[in-house]
Formats: sequence, C-alpha cells, structure tokens
Amino acid sequence: MAKVHAVGGDIDVSALGATLMHEHIFVFSPVTKSNYPETWGDEDGRVRDAVRRLRALKSSGIDSFVDMTVLGLGRYIPRIQRIAAQVDLNILVATGTYICNDLASFPTLRDSGPPTIPAEFMVDMFVRDIQEGIEGTGVRAAILKCATDIRGMTPAAERSFRAVAQTHRITGAPISTHSHAETRGGLEQQRIFREEGVDLSRVIIGHSGDTTDLDYLEKMMQRGSYLGMDRFGIDPILSFGKRVDTVARLCRKGHAGNMVLSQDAACYMDWIPEDSLKSKAPNWSFLHICDDVIPALKAQGVTDSQIHTMMVDNPRRIFS
Repeated sequence: MAKVHAVGGDIDVSALGATLMHEHIFVFSPVTKSNYPETWGDEDGRVRDAVRRLRALKSSGIDSFVDMTVLGLGRYIPRIQRIAAQVDLNILVATGTYICNDLASFPTLRDSGPPTIPAEFMVDMFVRDIQEGIEGTGVRAAILKCATDIRGMTPAAERSFRAVAQTHRITGAPISTHSHAETRGGLEQQRIFREEGVDLSRVIIGHSGDTTDLDYLEKMMQRGSYLGMDRFGIDPILSFGKRVDTVARLCRKGHAGNMVLSQDAACYMDWIPEDSLKSKAPNWSFLHICDDVIPALKAQGVTDSQIHTMMVDNPRRIFS
C-alpha cells in the first residue's frame, strides 16, 4: 500500500478517509507578526483555538486535512506539530510557493537565469522538504503548491511553476494550485505543466469552483486534472447556491471522479480583520462542507457514492 507523509509520520493512503484537500491552519505575514505582535495575539491561545476547531472537524466526520500553507503564507511547522499532537486528525503539509506576481528578493537575486528556467535552488529546497523534512523537524511535505492569479502567468510565477514541476518529476509528489477561474487561468497552468512533463492526473487546479463556466471546467478535466471545488464559504466571490449547483451539474455529467471538495479556510488569517471576516463570509469555516454543502448537494441529487468519491476516493488516488 502506498504511503503519504503526515505531520505525525507516514501513513497508508487507505487511512486518509474523508479528506479536505485545500485548507490552512494559520495564514499570516511573519514580518508583520514579529514587528506588530498584537496582530497575532497570544500564541497559546491561537494554538488552543486551532485544536478546538480541528477536534470539531474530526467529530463532524473528516479524517484528514491538507494544510496548503507554503512560503509566502507563514508556514511554521513546529507550531503545526504542537497542534497535530493534540488532535486525532491526519494533517498533511505542503511545500512550494504562494507567488502570484513577483518573486521576493531572496529567489530573484540568488538566481539570474531566464524566466523560463526554474531556479535550481528552489527545486533543491522543495525536494529537501519532501524527501528529508522541513526546518529540521523531520516533517515531510506531502504535496506541492504554486499560484497564479488575475495577472496570469507572470515571469516570476512561471519560474515557480517550472520549479514545482521539476520537483514533481523528481519526487512524484502531487501538485495543487491557486488559480484565477474568472480568467480561465487553469488552462495556462496546465500548459506549463505539460511542457515540463508533469502527469496532469496528479494535478489539482485549485479554486476551480469560483466559476460556473462548465466549458472551462470540462476542458481541464479532459486534459486529466482534478478540479479543486475548494472555496465553499467564500460567498463574496461566488454564492453558495452557484457553487453547489456547479458541482451537482458536473456530478450529473459523470465527473465526480475529477473533483475534490474543500473550503480554503483558516483558524486565523491576518489578511482580513476577524470581525470583518465574520460579517462578510459568516459560513467560511472548516465545518461548512459537512454541515451545509453535503446536505445541499444531496438535495440536488448528488449520491452518497459520488460524495464518497470526491471526499475519499479522489484524495486517495491523488496521493497514490
């Protein structure tokens, strides 16, 4: 049986169970936290809150949680280890970059190669995270991440994508992206991956659920990738009803085997004031899939078998 890296050690992919494929525990700027610690608050309090939320998630029927927090989003594995030790949930972590437009000075100045050539030291970092462990913790990343947004495949983003693609070829780790669905950004991502020899069936085009454009979504599935219908609860981008309807329509067309469900939520995110977040996206939480989305999908005729496929079978295949 294939193994997958979790924070507590390697597990059989068969033990993943019901899996949320794109979530976060904490998202913040380390520079802001170190210079303005009041934005973060009490460390122990944040950890206790995360433990409480993840225990509730386990009680709701979720077995595994993929934390897609990478460079650029405040990844800090010792804190995640502390949380994982207190919850009966498989937590998997990622490596890669959250760079939508421009690389930071660190990778830019260290490597002056053409934008179409992946920065070798980035590949070395990502490979080490997967094969040896992150930050000396021994915790190995299970999945790769890269991102484009409204500006598309900028030269910096392209270098990141090609570095992630090369790491995938070396390690076999699957890839999950951040994409901009309104501009059909997933097709451009697939083009780069295909040029780099990536197996597109090991790729999740993230945030595909931000659109109702079935032609676009089916094109990406026809090329072999999974769709991340993974922003349930972010109603300001696309309403709950439209998100549910899109997944239900694709299920009726036989595409349950090409989708994974998630929320892209976090226990804490310093991008948005917490009070404002509660008012603008009141349902954006780890429990939204189980409490609201699955019942709504069933009401539209999505079967238990199709839900099992999206929540259990597809994650297992991705990590196999």
